[in-house]
Amino acid sequence: MRADLRGGIAIAALLLALPVVTVLSTADECKCSSAAKTLATAKPSDPLPAVLDQEEVQSILGRDVRSTAGEDLGRIVDVLVDRAGQMRGAVIDFGGFLGVGSRKIVVDWGALHFSPSDPDDHISLDLTRDQVKAAPEYKSGKPVVVVGALRGPEM
Repeated sequence: MRADLRGGIAIAALLLALPVVTVLSTADECKCSSAAKTLATAKPSDPLPAVLDQEEVQSILGRDVRSTAGEDLGRIVDVLVDRAGQMRGAVIDFGGFLGVGSRKIVVDWGALHFSPSDPDDHISLDLTRDQVKAAPEYKSGKPVVVVGALRGPEM
């Protein structure tokens, strides 16, 4: 009778484990999101991925920038961070027509304002078109002049 009891327990354990194995193999076979696959194969010591609500985050590269008066100031083409990874400035492609005659300038990150209620998805800047026009051009590998900076440390 002990052999029958042990056999029954082994079969019960196998049946309980079977749905878990089926779920994991089905997750691998189906076209699941990469986050679901990461969670399915994650080890206890692995950091878990964060899932961000698309209503709470946004991409800013290529977005239009306007002055608070509504003047078109260009598009964000890059973001500059310091060695600690803190956002310091946004590179704006300003002026020109279809890329001809335009130049890049850097504006202070704190001078940019993001408005989720803006139907046109513009980013506003606390500078006028004339102030942006007078800003020195940004060139990679050269000292960075940040326009609209309200704080002291240099980049």
